Amino acid sequence: MPWLHAVAYCFGGALLTNAVPHFVRGVSGAPFQSPFAKPPGKGLSSSTVNVVWGFVNLVIAWLLLCHVGDFALKATQDVLPFGLGMLGMGLFMARHFGGLHGGNAPERS
Repeated sequence: MPWLHAVAYCFGGALLTNAVPHFVRGVSGAPFQSPFAKPPGKGLSSSTVNVVWGFVNLVIAWLLLCHVGDFALKATQDVLPFGLGMLGMGLFMARHFGGLHGGNAPERS
């Protein structure tokens, strides 16, 4: 597999992961952080903006996964970069949004 396909699958996984919270918060009618808020990534955007932003992320992820190379869920060399992209974006989002919503508070023993 060409390395550019692996990069595309990694970004596809990252964008798919990013689509989930934006779309879910948007369709539930709740505001959420987005790059279009003030300040970007920290302020809240409307539910409509988040539905659109989540959908855009989903479309780009689909393009990267389904139209670059021949992505196969049963092929480890395809799923590994995809999964690493998901994990990387998931960890980044957990740290970023956890800092805004209290999810990074130290555990009490």
